[in-house]
Amino acid sequence: MTRHHVSPGSRHSKGFSLIELMVSLTIGLVIAVAAVSAYLGTSGASRMAEAQSRMNEDAQAALTILTQQLRMAGNNPKQANRVDNAISTFSSYRNPVYLPTPTFAGFSLSPTTFKLSSFQFIRGCDGQFSNVTTAPNIDSLTCAGSPTTLPDSIAINYEADKFNTVPTSGGAPTDCLGSALDTITATLPTVVGASTSTTAVTYTVADNRFYIDTSTAAIPSLYCKGNGKGGASTTQPLVENIEDMQFTYGTLSTSPGTTTATVAVAGYLRADQIISEPSLALLANDAEQWGHVVTVHICVLVRSENPVASDLASARYIKCDGTLETAPADLRLRRAYSTTVGLQN
Repeated sequence: MTRHHVSPGSRHSKGFSLIELMVSLTIGLVIAVAAVSAYLGTSGASRMAEAQSRMNEDAQAALTILTQQLRMAGNNPKQANRVDNAISTFSSYRNPVYLPTPTFAGFSLSPTTFKLSSFQFIRGCDGQFSNVTTAPNIDSLTCAGSPTTLPDSIAINYEADKFNTVPTSGGAPTDCLGSALDTITATLPTVVGASTSTTAVTYTVADNRFYIDTSTAAIPSLYCKGNGKGGASTTQPLVENIEDMQFTYGTLSTSPGTTTATVAVAGYLRADQIISEPSLALLANDAEQWGHVVTVHICVLVRSENPVASDLASARYIKCDGTLETAPADLRLRRAYSTTVGLQN
């Protein structure tokens, strides 16, 4: 009989048993699942943090633009060597930007398309001005005047110069889009020494309108319509992913039975309420009512660029009116940002 001898080393070269393989595979799968879960969690948290950071930047940009513009509303400083008179139409202390029209001899204004405004600071609309991009001036803007949940719009005008705007390379004042403004020439009485003479002076006026619109890429954005030399086509998105914009206005009331403003605050009102509020309704016209606005509360609703929320419950947000949106349209993050600005008046 032939015997087969098994060498001692061959006993150590046998493969793993089925049980050993299954245990190894199970441990490997557990480790892989843990690694993938950790990666996905870290990746999701990173996307969430990046989205929130981008939203903060967009909100800051939008609020900064609107705040800077509102702080310049009504800017029309006194000029040196001008005629001062208690009767406003006889005074040339300020460049002609707002009504009433000067009545001194020799007064002229060019170009003839420029009209003095009766709205000395701002004009708002609950919703969007129906002719926000086509109205030739702030006085020609039209608004439905009825309450709406649509994004609001606002128009701001002021005397612009190279210090309160971003000037062109040639030093010309600009509108909200960086377009050079047309030069206005007014013939006014000026004082030289002890004598008064008629002189042609030049200045510029910004008429900027802000509203929410959708770009060609279907992205809701903060838009501006300026009055630079580009004309009616000067509209451009300034900040993307701004989904809503709401304004309320802090106003001074008038004394009962008079048209005199008092220090009493009528409250924060929507644009349509500026016209209908009882104490402001005593005033002669819309321009005088808007002249009683002393502060503006701004709220912008910003959304993330991409959907990053895990579910619709996580995508819920507080709207500008303080209510909770329980049925968000998608998985994007949204957040309302607000600030309050005091006007020069």
